[in-house]
Amino acid sequence: MPHQNSLPTTLLLVLAFLSAPRVFAEELSANTAAAGTAPIKTTSNDWPWWRGPGRDGVAADGQTPPISWSDTSNVAWKVAIPGQGHGSPSVLGAHVFLATSNRAAGTQTVFCLDRKTGKTAWKTIVHRGPLETRGNKKSSQASCTPACDGQKIYVNFLHKGAVVTSALDLTGRIVWQTTVSNYRTHQGFSSSPCLFGSLVLVSADNRGGGAVVAMSRATGKVAWKQARPKKANYTSPIVLRVSGRDQALMVGTNLVSSYDPQTGKKLWEIDGATTECVTSVVTDGTRIFTSGGYPRNHVQAVLADGSGKTAWQNNQRVYVPSMVAHKKTLYAVLDAGIATAWDTTTGKTLWKKRLGGVFTSSLVLAGGNLYATDESGQTTVFAASREGLDIKAKNRLGQQTYSSMAICGSRIFHRVATTDGSRKEWLYCLSR
Repeated sequence: MPHQNSLPTTLLLVLAFLSAPRVFAEELSANTAAAGTAPIKTTSNDWPWWRGPGRDGVAADGQTPPISWSDTSNVAWKVAIPGQGHGSPSVLGAHVFLATSNRAAGTQTVFCLDRKTGKTAWKTIVHRGPLETRGNKKSSQASCTPACDGQKIYVNFLHKGAVVTSALDLTGRIVWQTTVSNYRTHQGFSSSPCLFGSLVLVSADNRGGGAVVAMSRATGKVAWKQARPKKANYTSPIVLRVSGRDQALMVGTNLVSSYDPQTGKKLWEIDGATTECVTSVVTDGTRIFTSGGYPRNHVQAVLADGSGKTAWQNNQRVYVPSMVAHKKTLYAVLDAGIATAWDTTTGKTLWKKRLGGVFTSSLVLAGGNLYATDESGQTTVFAASREGLDIKAKNRLGQQTYSSMAICGSRIFHRVATTDGSRKEWLYCLSR
């Protein structure tokens, strides 16, 4: 597919986009400037990609998001989102980005909304043509969470039997598109892009044989590519600083794999994970924590030093909702609606309590509280505590939710659907 360079005027937009709050994370890789690509910077007011600024579901310190809300209380704004998608919103600077699809129109679209008002700044149809009809009933044709580096928005879509990564500039113009791999649909496709230095990392595990691919953020040119086993899998690549180095981590296809995010070199790989995983890896700095749900349930703590050792494991079913690791505690909500906490070092169960409901959305930690949203649209807010389940509030929006929250600037960005009569999606901005 063709590659184009961004327009010079984009630089002015970049400056406006980045003008504001304090820097939350410094340049992710020193080689970024050398590669001629502007550094990636985020602020404490941003949630720029899947699982937030630290890629771990943890909001920046000092956040005071609401713990209670309704359709009429603590709502800053609410807007209808045409079509269907299960990807989470991304927030950077003055804008919110969201992927959606419309089966009737045969379109896959990226929306850019004004952060203060929810008004549509622009929308770009990224793909046209018949959408995939196979897959799990919970899947969608827009399950990716866009990533933004302050210059471009990156998004993955399954289109005409292949996974394609697209980069759009801040005006909504498509700058480049690169095919990751062909894709044989089983349950669906949901992997989100991960930004590191001058690169964007994507994955497309599938029964036809997928790959983990790193592309230039500037041009879409492939920098490295690692073939993956011919097995269905749904997790996203995550780059974490663990055991003293940056590691691009993948779980599933019966493996736990670590790659050098800059070169693609395999750092280590062990047998251990189950075949199909959805959750993203989290870490306590020494161990990485993985989970999956088919053909077996598992939660696993793996030493990330290349030794291949498993610190501990259990057979709990944390298949879809990603976990949160915080202060030597691993928090999870099992798909079947049970909240639990384990000691990260030993794997000891600290507490385990039923919330009720069925869970797809991932946990998010903000302001000392964990936010857990079930598929019916009910969010349980409970304290991040090793002592037991301390519920602060239960709130409901809509009747269906598969997306995960973005929490930044002390606001919650929450994608839900109403199902009265016909299904309709909404994006809420919640604030005290």
